[in-house]
Amino acid sequence: MSMTSTDSNGALPRHYLKPCLLLLLAEGPSHGYELLEQVRRMGIKGAEPGGLYRYLRAMEKEEMVSSWWEPSQAGPARRTYVLTEYGRNGLNESVQSLRDVREILVTLLDRFDTLPTKVAVSRP
Repeated sequence: MSMTSTDSNGALPRHYLKPCLLLLLAEGPSHGYELLEQVRRMGIKGAEPGGLYRYLRAMEKEEMVSSWWEPSQAGPARRTYVLTEYGRNGLNESVQSLRDVREILVTLLDRFDTLPTKVAVSRP
């Protein structure tokens, strides 16, 4: 599967994990497991804990998010993540880029819908 396509059940590719995480953290602080569940609900079905935590660590290195350890009532301490001002700027840039892609996709789909007959897939 290419990084820009969806899988057969319409799930978003992992390429969209970063903007999804930035959006979720713009909505409020969260910890890793909760973020994992939320990105899966947003359509990134293949999101895995290892990849999610790598993204979060990379985003922290880029100063897009910050984090701290927070004691838990039921189990070990959890790392809580929060969006920084730099991360908010990154989210704004990502959203603008996604809006541009949406315009291109709408144009493509509208043109496809006006074809007199739908294009058949030919195989060599």
